[in-house]
Amino acid sequence: MVDSRAAEDGTTIRRRRQCERCGARFTTFERLDEVSTLVVKRDGRTVPFDRDRIRSGVEAACKGSPVDQAAVEAIVARVVDRLAAFSSPVESAQIGALVLEELRRIDRVAAVRFASVYKAFSDPQDFEREVQLLDEESQADP
Repeated sequence: MVDSRAAEDGTTIRRRRQCERCGARFTTFERLDEVSTLVVKRDGRTVPFDRDRIRSGVEAACKGSPVDQAAVEAIVARVVDRLAAFSSPVESAQIGALVLEELRRIDRVAAVRFASVYKAFSDPQDFEREVQLLDEESQADP
């Protein structure tokens, strides 16, 4: 190990390492495993919490937007931190609501994209309602 320090979010440790054989350097990140939170899906199944599912959903919603990977990781970290206040099991809808709240703060288009999956939009009026909701919220927040 060449160097070790806390990562930006403070919940992980960034370590610079060097291969003893070839001398190549690489970075690893270490973090404590989350408490084994269980998630109740829409269909009633209970599955273990997986932070990568949040990350992939946020990345899909932000595809083509100016939101960078660091912002995605910050959203995931904030959602995971907020989930710690919930008792297990937690409903997937509650997780989706937290993610949507975070996305609304940084990119409204990404928020609508995420909402279309999270809320299972079935017709164009669903998109219109979500945009109206965003407009109402932005007017309420000075």
